[in-house]
Amino acid sequence: MPHPARLTALPSPVRNPFTAAWPLASTVSDRDRGPLPHGSPAEVLRRTAEVLGEPRVPSTGVGESAALDLIAGLLEENGIDLSHPHAAAHLQPPVLQVAVDADALASASNASMDTYDSGPATLAIEQWVVKALAGLAGFGPEADGVLTPGGSISNLLAVLIARDNAAAVAGVDVRRNGLRGLDHPVVFCSELAHFSVQRACAALGLGEEAAITIASDEDFRMRTDVLADELAKPGRTPIAVIATAGTTDFGSVDPIAPIAELARRYGAWVHVDAAYGFGALFSERLAPLLADLSQADSVTLDLHKIGWQPAATSVLLVADRNRFSALGRSVDYLNPADDIDSGLDGLLGRSLQTTRRPDAVKVATTLTAYGRAGLGTMLDTCHELAHAAAARVVADSNLELLAPVTLTTVLFRVAGKRLEAAAADALQGEVRRRLLTSGRVLIGRTKIPAGRGGPAVVALKLTLLNPNATATDIEDLLDQVVATGLDVLADPTGAARRGRKLDGEGAA
Repeated sequence: MPHPARLTALPSPVRNPFTAAWPLASTVSDRDRGPLPHGSPAEVLRRTAEVLGEPRVPSTGVGESAALDLIAGLLEENGIDLSHPHAAAHLQPPVLQVAVDADALASASNASMDTYDSGPATLAIEQWVVKALAGLAGFGPEADGVLTPGGSISNLLAVLIARDNAAAVAGVDVRRNGLRGLDHPVVFCSELAHFSVQRACAALGLGEEAAITIASDEDFRMRTDVLADELAKPGRTPIAVIATAGTTDFGSVDPIAPIAELARRYGAWVHVDAAYGFGALFSERLAPLLADLSQADSVTLDLHKIGWQPAATSVLLVADRNRFSALGRSVDYLNPADDIDSGLDGLLGRSLQTTRRPDAVKVATTLTAYGRAGLGTMLDTCHELAHAAAARVVADSNLELLAPVTLTTVLFRVAGKRLEAAAADALQGEVRRRLLTSGRVLIGRTKIPAGRGGPAVVALKLTLLNPNATATDIEDLLDQVVATGLDVLADPTGAARRGRKLDGEGAA
């Protein structure tokens, strides 16, 4: 393997000088194809499986080149192309080519983050990345953090640390004796918080019902008056209050400062799930949304959302590095005490993992290559696209905007005039399915909860994270949404045969 060129700080923003576009990676070269392969899920999966052949480990291989060609062909023909401008379903962006190249370096090293002798350079790289991101969050020099396999695991670690902190205050050794002695421990979060909060409570022995959800206001932000009432209820031990900075569907940001003030009155840990929203700090325009982030005790962020990194690249930041003591562990064959005293320790005590790949390599490379200004320009482009999409929706009588734009998501629906509520909901699902199986357009769907003067409704969703997409691309995408909606309305029997009436007489 040739020695890679040394990284140097580059002026930012840096674009591909030949195309004036951001250099994004893709496994699909056919620009005439849409973001997904054509066909039903069953057809696409069958085509892929048939090429792979009988599911068994072969007795002899076909060789490296043939094997790579085989898998590359499957990704080309039947995979997803997130760099396509009509890929707008999830918080799953196209990735920067430089991050892919750096990730290959990380894989080639096969370093692990648990001990010094498993990868000294990568230890220093992760610590550099953590300190840089902690500084961006407004944390002081006592802050620390760790890279994790995803935002769900970052949230799990945060609730674990909060649980152990509450147990220590109550005089309970939760690591040895479990939850006995804690009086009805609970965690508070918005009704729009990510479902990983409930999963974390279940995994940590608290139970999903320990996650007390708080209603959101007309701007899809946690209501602090309801939180105050819930915190005041007796007979419970508030472990943590979790604010969301960038809800998955709306991009809304909970009022962090008032939430933190309320939480601390009751001795609760303050965690901010900024998996989506943290990237706003790259943008001078959007950074004020997270002005109070430094008031948190811990923060989750995902750079495989706003950050354009290959998945998974999540980070848990803590304001006080001593809070990681709940995860501390000295193991004779890894990090005995005398080796730790000699400086041979690694990051085993930051994670529930032992072997942990050096994901910070791609982050450090990207931050060095593009800087805050480059990443901020990418986000501002996506933010502007979202506003352009929302304006188009408002201007089109065939569409209906359902929520204001905060970050890069747009919630809307095809206007099912004269349709009953259930049939209008069914229309959205049918439109999305037809678009997906055509392969031409990839959009998301969700459900807006009841309230704000109306019932719960199914919504279509654009999640715009491709900085190379243009307003023309989004116009074309929405044109195809409208055309598909009109087709469904003109031929409701196709949906009705699948149990979804669209004629205004009800829906299954």
